[in-house]
Amino acid sequence: MSTSQSATPAGARGTRVRGTRQAEALSAALDGLPGFCSAQQIHAELRRRGENVGLTTVYRHLQVLSEDGQVDAIRDSGGETLYRRCRTDTHHHHLTCRNCGRSVEVEGKAVERWAEEVAREAGFAEVGHTVELFGLCPDCSAEQRSRG
Repeated sequence: MSTSQSATPAGARGTRVRGTRQAEALSAALDGLPGFCSAQQIHAELRRRGENVGLTTVYRHLQVLSEDGQVDAIRDSGGETLYRRCRTDTHHHHLTCRNCGRSVEVEGKAVERWAEEVAREAGFAEVGHTVELFGLCPDCSAEQRSRG
């Protein structure tokens, strides 16, 4: 789908994500951010760039982009949803540093097999899932060891 078409996945209440000035500004901001950011941080970046986009609009666009697979969304250890531009079209999970927020994409073949098995045993079909892994990245782990 090109950026001039609108995306209206089920449940999106007709929200246009592409083809609007606000959507293009949001897309450019996401491309320029280094990693996972909250909607408030993305909104602040838009304001810094001189864009007049409301926070509610940012949330709405991020929700649709997440449902469409265009952005990754994870919950941090405090429960806040963080977003970044999705770097792959394949299903994946994230391992995120709970100290600095650095995140890497990881495959979860064992998780995939487990989810399929649980769904099959319960008689479910077309089951989706989210898995969020948190730990300390190598840099933060080394820093913690050097302090301890």
